[in-house]
Amino acid sequence: MKKWIAMLMAAMLLMGSLALADVPSGVEDGVLTVAMECAYAPYNWAQPDDSNGAVPIKDHPGLYANGYDVMMAKAIAEANGWELEVVQLDWDSLIPAVQSGIVDAVIAGQSMTAERMEAVDFAGPYLYATIVVLAKEGNPNTEATGISQLKGTATSQSGTIWYDTCLPQVAGATLIPPAESAPAMLMAVESGTVDFVCTDMPTAQGALIAYPDLKLLDFAGSGDDFEVSDEDINIGISIQKGNTVLLDALNAYLADKTAEDFNALMAQAIAVQPLSE
Repeated sequence: MKKWIAMLMAAMLLMGSLALADVPSGVEDGVLTVAMECAYAPYNWAQPDDSNGAVPIKDHPGLYANGYDVMMAKAIAEANGWELEVVQLDWDSLIPAVQSGIVDAVIAGQSMTAERMEAVDFAGPYLYATIVVLAKEGNPNTEATGISQLKGTATSQSGTIWYDTCLPQVAGATLIPPAESAPAMLMAVESGTVDFVCTDMPTAQGALIAYPDLKLLDFAGSGDDFEVSDEDINIGISIQKGNTVLLDALNAYLADKTAEDFNALMAQAIAVQPLSE
């Protein structure tokens, strides 16, 4: 009986290994297909031309994608000799798309959370993001020196650690339903619908270009800041579970990149971000 059980377990392990080995890399055709919102500046956005190195968005004639995620995807593709194809999807459709193999990877400013890692594998990080707050000039919250001083209505983007993890730490906040997208979140604070929003540093820096009347509040080092873990601020590239070929290729490219490298590339993205974003 013990011998039979051992044989059965060995067979199951072999089948599991074969199943993982059968996961296609997605780049056998020489094309890296990447999904993003194309509406999440400065990570990614859509524009009407190919200026500043923008690339065409699949199935959207006349629209091009650009931003930090596009710049990173281009660099990865070039390093591996792949062509790059960008697919525009809503935020909530990104993980399902990579799970089903519709796209090879998602490069869209996703935090490498344990919950997401149950659904996909992550390469990276390809960015480290500080959590900050945005409030409009004239709002009392612009004088806050820590999260304990924030008061009033607040929101952030749906499906993010900003809304799910960070805002609940603000005792004086009254949360309204999350915004469907980053632009909708920014419009909520710009229009006065809410008193403040929570986001990450790159998104906030990009927002200041479009909305110069917003103020960025960074509480790092104050002792009165958001409590976040590495998984909250490490931004990664999601791929299908078991796709070790692509995972290894992505990590090989990122292995020698530093936070300074990432920040320098992000600065380039912010510098060419359309004001309309």
